[in-house]
Amino acid sequence: MLIILIAWARFNAFLAFLIVCIFIGFLSGLSTDTIVNSIQKGIGDILGSLVVILGLGAMLGKVVADSGAALRISSAFIHAFGKKYIMWALVITCFIVGIPLFYNVGFVLVVPLIITVAARYNIPAVYIGLPALSALSVTHGYLPPHPSPVALVQQFNADIGTTMLYGFLIAVPAILIAGPGFAITLKKYTNKPLQAFASKPMDEEKLPSLAVSMTAAFMPVVLIALSSLASYLFPPQNAIAVFFKAIGDPAMAMLISVLFATFTLGLHGGTRLGAVMSSFGEAVKDIAMILFIIGGAGALKQILTDSGISSQIVHGLSSLHVHPLLLAWSISALIRVCLGSATVAGLTTAGIVAPLIATTGVNPSLMVLATGAGSLMFSDVNDAGFWLFKEYFNLSIKDTIKTWSIMETLVSVVGLIGVFVINAFL
Repeated sequence: MLIILIAWARFNAFLAFLIVCIFIGFLSGLSTDTIVNSIQKGIGDILGSLVVILGLGAMLGKVVADSGAALRISSAFIHAFGKKYIMWALVITCFIVGIPLFYNVGFVLVVPLIITVAARYNIPAVYIGLPALSALSVTHGYLPPHPSPVALVQQFNADIGTTMLYGFLIAVPAILIAGPGFAITLKKYTNKPLQAFASKPMDEEKLPSLAVSMTAAFMPVVLIALSSLASYLFPPQNAIAVFFKAIGDPAMAMLISVLFATFTLGLHGGTRLGAVMSSFGEAVKDIAMILFIIGGAGALKQILTDSGISSQIVHGLSSLHVHPLLLAWSISALIRVCLGSATVAGLTTAGIVAPLIATTGVNPSLMVLATGAGSLMFSDVNDAGFWLFKEYFNLSIKDTIKTWSIMETLVSVVGLIGVFVINAFL
């Protein structure tokens, strides 16, 4: 029903979640009060811990983009690598700026840069652009503080630091294979992108320094990683462990990072505080619908639990004798292909398979990554990213499927393989 409402009837995803929740509740014999309370509890439980993280994440991405920090990072890598290794410069740039930037923001920020570089060096834009965008897809699907991975961490009760570590280990081979590896077949796509999409020049002297730009982009990752590392090296009561646990809490790490970026990238760059705060307001508006969709997924999970359907699903799935990691990936991939949205696919899957963690003992961090990998499977015409790539790079639908869709599939499959490799060592 969810797939029909979103993919065929073109319902807003949040409304579709609510309708399905009510439908399930009534068919399960729940009273109206119980259904409403379940929906409210589900939305509250999942958004209670995520609103701060995702809101601050949007603000950080906004100031990194508006200040020119992302452009400074890309310019430095392009200059360091030179024309011969320009693809690698763009891949590394997209991976770094893709950590703080939400996917759509990162896409519209880096694609004009890719088109400009392709024209400057007379290189096919698809050949150097697709590998760079594979890095954006990987950060979007695997790494906090992006909405879907953060929400999945909460749904599966996983440790965010451990998930981030495993995510990095999987991200590298996924990018190498789906990016530069797959790019070997892309030199024949010589379509000229529309020059209207090329980036406008910025005064290099007004850009923030590379050190400040890199620090702002990576600060949340570093703080969360230090917290996880300290918990392994020191006992819980140790002062060092307590300190790093405090600053490494995801919400606190994001707040510290936003404040750092506000002063170093915003105020120090000559932007008035009022203008920075106004841009933060715009950033939060951009993620409002994402928050509603996440809330809707939380409501679905709660209604499945309160109606007893979750236990029935677990019993049925357990009898399939399929590894829970493969099951999570498969369900997420199926919903992704049907709906197009990676976020909806991942969060819907979480509501279905989350109870399997308790019954099978599978590592929750790997469940997050398996679900995230499945949510990136085969981007098709029902995915906004598909059309963004097609229009920016001036491709036909057929060529977009042969390039963009295949890249997304490789990212998904390699991610699944990486999950099982890590699971074999645990």
